[in-house]
Amino acid sequence: MIPDKFLKPYNPQETEERIYNLWEESGFFDPNSLPTERYTQSTTIPLNAKRFSIVMPPPNVTGVLHMGHALMLTLEDIMVRYKRMRGFKTLWLPGTDHAAIATQARVEKDIYKAEKKSRHDLGREEFLKRVEAFAKESHDTITSQIRVMGASCDWSREAYTLDEKRSLAVRTMFKMMHDDGLIYRGHRIVNWDPKGQTTISDDEIVYEERKTKLYTFRYSKDFPIPIATTRPETKLGDVGVAVHPDGKWKQYIGQTFEIPDFAGISLSIKIVGDSAVDPEFGTGAVGLTPTHSFTDWEIAGKHNLNKELVVINERAKMTDKAGPHSGKKVAEAREAVVAWLKTEELLEKEEEVAHNIATAERTGGVVEPLPKLQWFINVNEPIAEREGKTLKDLMREAVQSGDIKILPDHFEKIYFHWIDNLRDWCISRQIWYGQRIPVWYRKKAKGKNQNAKLEEEEIYVGVEAPEETGWEQDPDTLDTWFSSGLWTFSTLGWPEKTKDLEMYHPTDVLETGYEILFFWIARMVLMTKYALGSVPFRTVYLHGTVRDGQGRKMSKSLGNGIDPIDVAKKFGTDAGRMALIVGNTPGTDMNISEDKIRGYKNFANKLWNIARFVVENTKGEALEEGFSGYTERDAKLREERHAMFIDVTKDMEAYRFYMAAEKLYHDAWHTFADKILEESKKILKSGTPEEQKSRRQLLLHTLDKLLRALHPFIPFVTEEIWQLWKQPSAKDGMLMVAEWPISESL
Repeated sequence: MIPDKFLKPYNPQETEERIYNLWEESGFFDPNSLPTERYTQSTTIPLNAKRFSIVMPPPNVTGVLHMGHALMLTLEDIMVRYKRMRGFKTLWLPGTDHAAIATQARVEKDIYKAEKKSRHDLGREEFLKRVEAFAKESHDTITSQIRVMGASCDWSREAYTLDEKRSLAVRTMFKMMHDDGLIYRGHRIVNWDPKGQTTISDDEIVYEERKTKLYTFRYSKDFPIPIATTRPETKLGDVGVAVHPDGKWKQYIGQTFEIPDFAGISLSIKIVGDSAVDPEFGTGAVGLTPTHSFTDWEIAGKHNLNKELVVINERAKMTDKAGPHSGKKVAEAREAVVAWLKTEELLEKEEEVAHNIATAERTGGVVEPLPKLQWFINVNEPIAEREGKTLKDLMREAVQSGDIKILPDHFEKIYFHWIDNLRDWCISRQIWYGQRIPVWYRKKAKGKNQNAKLEEEEIYVGVEAPEETGWEQDPDTLDTWFSSGLWTFSTLGWPEKTKDLEMYHPTDVLETGYEILFFWIARMVLMTKYALGSVPFRTVYLHGTVRDGQGRKMSKSLGNGIDPIDVAKKFGTDAGRMALIVGNTPGTDMNISEDKIRGYKNFANKLWNIARFVVENTKGEALEEGFSGYTERDAKLREERHAMFIDVTKDMEAYRFYMAAEKLYHDAWHTFADKILEESKKILKSGTPEEQKSRRQLLLHTLDKLLRALHPFIPFVTEEIWQLWKQPSAKDGMLMVAEWPISESL
């Protein structure tokens, strides 16, 4: 008897939530609960046992899933379901990221809009309660959407970058690195976001090309060297001019020019020779503003120039050091300085140019380089426990040695280039939400006299707070990427030596977007090589950006975004998954449209109809595993099918999921449905009993293996067909734990 459901069209909206609940209730997302003899049951499996692990790149708890998340979840679920069906003890560990700056900015905006209050009006404790409530609500939304995508991750091990276990790992790592001299507190120039009122990392800067003016001027009429700048207001903080040692201005090297009046203040400008200056670019000279430029800060340090003249403050306004311009906004000061240059006939040229402006990714504020007392990680300090290698050395050798393979491989060159240009990493942030820096301060008497003025600052760094009273914790929090950098091993229990850590680390694959290579991937390599002496993962699979049907980046302003949850409601999750995979090569952007998704909804319906045909025309006949009575024609078709599955399996092993999906799609629709099923109608009607028996077994075997092979790509419809057709009496009869069509190793 054909099940009644097969008589109706396939309905993903009625099916998918029910099927996911069935999977989750089975417990098979937990590798320790996998049911058959193909899976190792011991929790202390030997190192050579078949196991596979991935940690989910944690989505931020600031919003909802987008198509980039959907692609990430689909690719990882394909890998996990495939390995599980190959008999691997498979762990996919889920989690979410507190996304400190983005989350705090969102809540601050909401509070101000509703109550016209700032976080300072509320106080730290009350504000953090509000943020945590928002994060919890957003977390629940995100995890429910991950389930909609069919992600077969182990929810019993779910982690959060700000939960207590991850906090312990962060504090432990901070103390380890501080004790080894890798974390230090120093006065250095940093990227300051005036809008967010915090430091940000180099990788959190977005450069926007804007038209601006390039001004060529001299400090005074008797100053011999012209200088060009797009920011005349910063010239109030100039302390020198750098020229090439062999350039046209070399005769002035070593001279100091006193400028009694430059736009209302006095300057002392020393000419220094530095090979970093390009003698053929611009005027061949660079005005040095050490406190407002990374490059100038470094050059000034080499030549012992003044690095204290700060003329722009944290609010992007001019300081008292700017003389008559004090209190002005940057733009106002720029106009005033240019007007003065014109009046004094010191402006030689003014031209419009395209200029890259540094903006903060999360707030959009224009970044100001400023010198501040912050916490840093020294990436150039030799580590005794790592054979004297630096963190940069450890990051480089992880990929150079082949221990980590990046797909596609051209990203390896980009990775090495980034490491070569890596500066010390500023890890402190002036926000309230996040991992609090585990450092405490207190004043102590200077000298032995107990009545002496309390001038010296004592610092305590620890995993836990000091027991004595009088200590005050650093108000800053850590860069989110610091905690995220520990993700592969903190989620498995580190700093404890857990069975999970022993069993599943290093993880096998890290799958994420190529734009996050430096934000996160490189930092995970840094942290893991330092803390564990091993790599965090064996393979990095980088996917591209999902664009609309016209190849445009999806954005609110264009209104061209596609919501993966809307896709699931309208077309079914399986359709969205196939649309994201077919034609999607690693590391390249892809276009997606509703027409493409609709096409794969038709494919799910086609597979449903194929299954209904097979069930109807085999009349309840059982699939015979060792059947040997195939006709010559059916034996040939069986061999062709086997060869196709071998080919698909090779693609799966080589991470060519886009090719595997397309081959299975073509075989199911154009070979099985269009050719074999049409041919079967005649054979099953008028063939000999032997031919009919052979063909029924061919149909049963082909449907069985197609469902298995398609399951990682379109898990919902394949599991539903499997359940209706097979009607398993035990939960271990689920398709998600059935054997892959090819059992032999390739």
